[in-house]
Amino acid sequence: MKAPKFSYVRAESVEQVLALIDRHGSDARILAGGQSLMPTLNMRLSQPALLIDINRLDTLKGISLANGVVRIGALARHVEVLNSPIIAAHLPLLAEAMPHVAHPAVRNRGTFGGSIALADPAAEMPACALALQATIVVESVKGRRSIPVDDYFVGLYETARQPNELVVEVLIPSQRPDSVSVFMELSRRHGDFAMAGIACCARFDRDVVREARLVYFGSEGRPTLANQAISALKGRPWSDGIVEAACTALASDLAPMKSLEAEPAMLLHLQRVLTRRTLATAFE
Repeated sequence: MKAPKFSYVRAESVEQVLALIDRHGSDARILAGGQSLMPTLNMRLSQPALLIDINRLDTLKGISLANGVVRIGALARHVEVLNSPIIAAHLPLLAEAMPHVAHPAVRNRGTFGGSIALADPAAEMPACALALQATIVVESVKGRRSIPVDDYFVGLYETARQPNELVVEVLIPSQRPDSVSVFMELSRRHGDFAMAGIACCARFDRDVVREARLVYFGSEGRPTLANQAISALKGRPWSDGIVEAACTALASDLAPMKSLEAEPAMLLHLQRVLTRRTLATAFE
């Protein structure tokens, strides 16, 4: 199919973008990497009146480190995140997850900010952002505001960002030197959307689990922090028993959606399989 008719503007400044989305609201769409937008346009699942191309806005690009916080510009390409020495040194969870994002052609164009803005429930970057306690910075004509990631993802493709707001950067604290992170997902083929996935950050004191953040994606309507499973682990000495307790608790944390690939019960089983593998790897 062909995309519906729309007007096109190649933005020359962030201020121009903010003025346009303030005027047009949900009738406007932002074109960054276009790896999700272009297919939905061609299938007419998205029919905006205006397309705003932000690819020339250098202020939205780049990856930097300051005062223990990594800034990832909204227009940072996935391949830039993958190859960044700052990411490798300070956010190893992202470095481990990034090769799972689609295929090289998609990573060459797709943007980190675009993934966070779209909030696809099967995408890797939203789950990692939640596991890493990121802050999403958005901007409108009224100014900037920072949204803690725990408050950002609110539903299926729904976020706390308003239609007149633009994601401009994501701020993520450096992972602690004594923390470990593990990323795993299951898909039909490498590069396909995940059926089940987990992003894990944990900290151990010898054999005691001091901290843990387990975030699940693929099976849910949004990336999901498994609070009950975390409670089953935190402060307890490592054993097969606490791993099984965490897996049992997932029934309270997760409500998998039926998909073309599996029933909810199967998806919950897959998440438990990943949990056992992930926690074993983290402890090692």
